[in-house]
Amino acid sequence: MEQLRETLKGHHLRTTTCREDVLSAFINKKNALSHGDLEGALGESYDRVTIYRTLKTFLEKGIIHKVLDDEGLRYALCSHQCSEEKHQHDHIHFKCSICGKTNCLENLHIPNVALPQGYQPASFNLLIQGTCPECVAE
Repeated sequence: MEQLRETLKGHHLRTTTCREDVLSAFINKKNALSHGDLEGALGESYDRVTIYRTLKTFLEKGIIHKVLDDEGLRYALCSHQCSEEKHQHDHIHFKCSICGKTNCLENLHIPNVALPQGYQPASFNLLIQGTCPECVAE
């Protein structure tokens, strides 16, 4: 619980039960979660809008980042380098075709792409699909 409070405090957020519970879900699951995943994990403790607003706040403060996969939008914890001013998430995401989990591969960075003249990138998203180590071992 203390780690949760320190994380919220470090990002200049008040501690609320909902914020603690949502952050705890990310820490415990260790993979990217959708809004629906969070609703399922939290049960009926919070309504859709409260969870959505918490995710929006966490995005703005640099606690989580967006992950796009073939099923839509998910969210994952940011590394310690992220802040309200700057998100540092130029890494690859991996989705397992067996268990369906999407994970950040923090040590693998998206390669540089030479865009045609006149194009200016705002963000990058690279998703690799395959089999995760846990499913390979089974």
